[in-house]
Amino acid sequence: MWQNSPPGSIYDYIRVASFSIGPDGLIEQWSSRAAALFGMTSTEAIGRDPVEAFMPAELRSDGHRRVGEILDGKEWTGLVPFRMPGEGGAHGVAEVYVMPSLTGQGERAALCIVVDVRALRRIETDLAASQAIFGQSPFGFVLFGTDFAVVRANQRFATVFGGAAEDHRGRTVDDYLPQAEADRLSATLKRVLETGESVTDLQLVGTAPGTTERRHWSMNLYRVHSGAGRPVGIAGLATDVTRRHIAAREAASARRNLALLNEASARIGNSLDLETTARELLDVAVPGFCDLAAVDLYQGLLTGEEAAPGSWAPAHRESAGGSAELRRVAHASAVADALPTAVAGSGAPGPDDVPPALGSVHRFPFGSPCAVALRSGRVEDVPGDEMGFVQWTLAVPMVAHDTVVGLVQFSRTKGSEPFGERDRALATELAARAAVCIDNGRLYRREHERALILQRSLLPPGDPEAAGLDIACRYLPGNTATEVGGDWFDVIELPGHRTALVVGDVMGRGLRAAVAMGELRTAVRTLALLDLEPAEVLSALDEVARGLGSPGGGERSEGLGGSGGAQWPSRAAQKSREADLSEVYLATCVYAVYDPVTRRCTFASAGHMPPAVVEPGRPARIIDVPPGMPLGVGGEPFEEVEVELAENALLTLYTDGLVESRDQPLDEGLEALRSVLTGPQMELEDACDFVLSTLDTRHGEDDIALLMARIQGLPAEAVGDWTLPREPRSVGRARELARTQLLAWDLDDLVDTTELLVSELVTNALRYGEGEIRLRLLRDRTLVCEVWDAGLVQPRRRRARDTDEGGRGLQLVGLLSAAWGSRRTPRGKTVWFELALPDGEPAAELSVEQLLSMY
Repeated sequence: MWQNSPPGSIYDYIRVASFSIGPDGLIEQWSSRAAALFGMTSTEAIGRDPVEAFMPAELRSDGHRRVGEILDGKEWTGLVPFRMPGEGGAHGVAEVYVMPSLTGQGERAALCIVVDVRALRRIETDLAASQAIFGQSPFGFVLFGTDFAVVRANQRFATVFGGAAEDHRGRTVDDYLPQAEADRLSATLKRVLETGESVTDLQLVGTAPGTTERRHWSMNLYRVHSGAGRPVGIAGLATDVTRRHIAAREAASARRNLALLNEASARIGNSLDLETTARELLDVAVPGFCDLAAVDLYQGLLTGEEAAPGSWAPAHRESAGGSAELRRVAHASAVADALPTAVAGSGAPGPDDVPPALGSVHRFPFGSPCAVALRSGRVEDVPGDEMGFVQWTLAVPMVAHDTVVGLVQFSRTKGSEPFGERDRALATELAARAAVCIDNGRLYRREHERALILQRSLLPPGDPEAAGLDIACRYLPGNTATEVGGDWFDVIELPGHRTALVVGDVMGRGLRAAVAMGELRTAVRTLALLDLEPAEVLSALDEVARGLGSPGGGERSEGLGGSGGAQWPSRAAQKSREADLSEVYLATCVYAVYDPVTRRCTFASAGHMPPAVVEPGRPARIIDVPPGMPLGVGGEPFEEVEVELAENALLTLYTDGLVESRDQPLDEGLEALRSVLTGPQMELEDACDFVLSTLDTRHGEDDIALLMARIQGLPAEAVGDWTLPREPRSVGRARELARTQLLAWDLDDLVDTTELLVSELVTNALRYGEGEIRLRLLRDRTLVCEVWDAGLVQPRRRRARDTDEGGRGLQLVGLLSAAWGSRRTPRGKTVWFELALPDGEPAAELSVEQLLSMY
């Protein structure tokens, strides 16, 4: 078959030119390649003397001599310089082979074959460079023919696959790679040969001869062409990237571990519930880290046993029969056909080794890897099961503050990679993070329970009783996910059958808030016994609240010098005060005093929710009480509002948890409360439950305190009220009025005592008081007698001397009454005493010691 030149022929790279010289020494024939080499067309060359046309002037004489010898029949080969037309007069060197010839007429002529020496030198250089790259390359070099058989391979390639470089000639990819990889490479070679598109970083996996180690190669493929541009094969450059793959796998493992730790930081510990934290740990670990996992916590930790520090440590929890009791609190599986309980149970697989069920209490055998891990606090490997499903398991103790709180097991199934050192470190870190959260949850739960016990111990037991009021109350603490708050309520009996109703809320949460609430509640009760006005009570309570946040309970300064000079706060005291700014307690409170005789209620508020009242036949309304500043802020006075309440009206006091939440603004909550209170009339206890169940309180977000009181004023027949002139005979008149009233009330047994004590109080009012005297008797659960006058001097009980004729009246009042006292009024003072109603038994007589104590 005729071809211009065979594929890959040297003539594709060496452009051989020819021309002939006639008998006359002139150019007779001129080939097209000669025209390309010398830059002269055949028209320009034919008929010219080649010596004159191409050779430099200084060489022409020798050139003519050579041409003459050639025409005489002598062959000649040599290098001939020539001028290169079109290249600025540059000189070239041609290798010329001249062969004598004969014309058709028998005349002597010559045929000249010309090769550009520059092309030859370029080919030599290229061959040398190619041989150096191919033979000395540190990478595997291989040349595939168009039939995809190896044409040539370098020594580096042969070093990897064995034998000498020549031994690989004729081999195919099937001789080097597994079938799947060989097919992939063959398809790639075919595509490169057909399209001419290079392929870079083709990843191949196989094993070198004589080894079982998996190797990774990266191969670059490109099509090779002849000088004429015809494809003659595919060149491949192979690089062993096994180490790079190992490094990449380790880097990916490190990134995965970091990602898991980052996820663990975000997802573990969002709840203070112990079991929820265990489930959060498994949500992170499965399937990102392992296929199966389970968490076991010490049973004592879950049941809230109080233990000495360090008693959770494994050395104190083990017994000869195995580990201490644990409860399986969480398990997870990412394998569709596997039960979550497929995680190792005792750690020594066998026919009787049934993994614990979720929620079950169990022990690990003493010698099992799990028990060893709990005792030692170190990670232990657990053998795989006999069926080969679970291949690798890590038993990781959960250690928090040098204390083991439980155990987590991470397992991988068949087909997964075994756990490495990085995995063990990650497992330890995950378990430690969860353990700290669990231990914090345990400590929080203990504090929460203590705070709740403290808080409930400070609330009134049951439903309090009060004169002229039916009272029902509810307290709902936040759920276990929130800390105990400082909500409280109280019902305090005041003299004159009056009642103080208190509802408050300490801002903040936890044990400290509960303690602050207890201190404020105690302070309220103490201030209430002084029978102060509501605004005065809140003002004094504000001072108490401000004192709670400072060392020693108040603002004090330390002297720089002795006791005599000016007092300045020391630097230490200033730092302490600055540090204690964050400990300032703020609280809201509403304090109300109800008088059942007048059915009037006086309110004062310190930044608290306004009271609500609903009267028979009318819609509920919010009482407009000036809100004031919260307790602890200081500097602002509190205002009072007095409201007359209708008989059977329903008064409601509450904390903000009832009407305000994240999703419900305060205005909407107050409106909802009004609509609920305007609902059907029902018993007081049922009304409390109805309010709590109807309102959308979002219970659990905050504590809720609710106090509801039904107004029941004292009937007119239970009140005796008289005004007496300021004269001596008013003492007798007071005794007469008291006797008459008690007989009307069928309280004959109290007549003598009441007459005596009324006489003493009215006498004191005449002697030490001012203005008119008012006598009032109130009959409810007890008998109360009040004597009013306009004097401001409060009575003071004192011990009379033996020679004194008087001064024993108040001692007598204290001995004969159940209670007595005095309080300020807007126009003076009131002195009162209280007697228990007779129960049918004779009244106890004063002992000799009691009588003598007055002297």
